Amino acid sequence: MRVVAALASLAGLGLALLFGTPANAEPWIAVKEGMKCASCHVNATGGGMRTEYGNLYAQMTLSARQFATDGAANDKPWTGRLNEYVAVGGNLRANANFADIPDQDSQFAFDLEETRLYLDFSPLPGRVDIYLDQHIAPGGSFNLEAYARYWSADHDWYIKAGQMYLPFGLRLEDDSAFIRQTPGINFNTPDTGVEFGWETARWSTQIAVSNGTAGGPELDTGKQLSLRSVHVRPGWRAGASLNVNDTELGERNMQNLFAGLRTGPVAWLAEIDFIQDDTFAAGELTQQAGLVEANWLFRKGHNLKVTAEILDPNTDIDDDEMNRYSVAWEYFPIPYLQLRLGTRLYDGIPDEALQNHTLVFLQMHGYF
Repeated sequence: MRVVAALASLAGLGLALLFGTPANAEPWIAVKEGMKCASCHVNATGGGMRTEYGNLYAQMTLSARQFATDGAANDKPWTGRLNEYVAVGGNLRANANFADIPDQDSQFAFDLEETRLYLDFSPLPGRVDIYLDQHIAPGGSFNLEAYARYWSADHDWYIKAGQMYLPFGLRLEDDSAFIRQTPGINFNTPDTGVEFGWETARWSTQIAVSNGTAGGPELDTGKQLSLRSVHVRPGWRAGASLNVNDTELGERNMQNLFAGLRTGPVAWLAEIDFIQDDTFAAGELTQQAGLVEANWLFRKGHNLKVTAEILDPNTDIDDDEMNRYSVAWEYFPIPYLQLRLGTRLYDGIPDEALQNHTLVFLQMHGYF
């Protein structure tokens, strides 16, 4: 398949960029440390609120230096936990973007990407919790996740019900990534349903049944089935996902393969997605999307991220693919703060200006 061959080329480019250069809920951290997503996040599939360990890791391991407050006696690290029953957290991301678009005026803008607050209430600690993920700004306040969850006594399985992010592939923080945008399963599209999770020392598996409306009202009897399973080892991991959404307007079938690998100081991520739509209005459409990413934590508090992506929006049409390459420096100067400076090059259909522009971005990310 064309996208598979292209991914091999992109991987080579990623290596060249990484080693040819002087030397946040992110899956690369789990790959680097050989952990599962549930080690650092309340969600077993990653993203959203951090666990106590996730908060301590962000402060002690990622941050370039510690920041004393009221002296040694009161200088306790933040864990997110207010008491035995209640934990809180949050994220705020603010951006400055400069876009150089061929044959058009350049654009420079500030924007507030997100402000989110988390609440986890555990009336029966370790067994039952009620979790909320609330978007505060921009665009007003609205709920993203709201579910109740029951854990088994040994924490080897759980069941939760409510509104939630669906299990599918790598849960990257960047929702604009082709592997997040094209399947339509990301931090902007939670759905309402139930999820069963199975956790062992080496396996993390989730299956969810949901309305398939991305949080909107249900209009028919069709349902969406999501299945994700990943095998985790200290130096690598490999997984696969399946998603079927059957509605009165048509059916969408999606599959992906994803993996992580640690080679020395570099943590690699890769994913390839296959999306097949069969709708009454538009007929059949097959899309493919892929990503290869390298992360090099070359110094405490400093991460170099290099990403190569490909999107084939219609496999029946030749020469309509889009490639995208990104390089970003992520700096964690002190606890609770991340700065990200990078550039992204779009390489698509020659006559489409927006598919061939260059983006330079600066982001400030505050978290707790």
